[in-house]
Amino acid sequence: MSLSRYIYDKVILIDDAGWGDLILGVVVGALKLPDHKYMERRIPVTAFQPPNFERKTYLDEAVRIAEEIVNVMQPDKKTYFKVCSGYILSRIRSYLKQRGFYVETTKIVGELQERVEKGYIDWCIEVGVPPEKIKDKRRFYPLLEWVAEKVELRERLVKTGWKSWQEKWREKAYQIHLEKIAKVKERYYVKKH
Repeated sequence: MSLSRYIYDKVILIDDAGWGDLILGVVVGALKLPDHKYMERRIPVTAFQPPNFERKTYLDEAVRIAEEIVNVMQPDKKTYFKVCSGYILSRIRSYLKQRGFYVETTKIVGELQERVEKGYIDWCIEVGVPPEKIKDKRRFYPLLEWVAEKVELRERLVKTGWKSWQEKWREKAYQIHLEKIAKVKERYYVKKH
């Protein structure tokens, strides 16, 4: 074997954002180097809600995105894929390997990570989340509070298939909601009387 077999002049990086976040689905992004061609797609929140969550529909959606990445970015056998180690991308890694591509599981940092993260944040803003609620990496509680403000409307944006949502966080969201209503009523009655 010659050394040239291991030198890849084309690389496609794949990463995701939103997997651990309370709301919406997941953004999957791909960056082709060296030309910095970028694409991103969204796995809808419905893939993370019953009954789809139990069926792991999100993994099928990830494969659909992988097919699109291959169609759009036109990799050849000299293309090297570096795919984030996240579980949601596990079927993407398998899909690419089955098609004969070299795939490395890795931690993605830098340009792609930033672009995919921005894609997820933009999606949150599109559905009405105030930017200040999602400016930090630790945004679970700010998002929970945002959902709780109008829980009867916003629960449809939540990954409700999560066991933790069903057993803990849903109740907490309603508790926050009721506490806010009580405070508003208290202020109203204090002003009136």
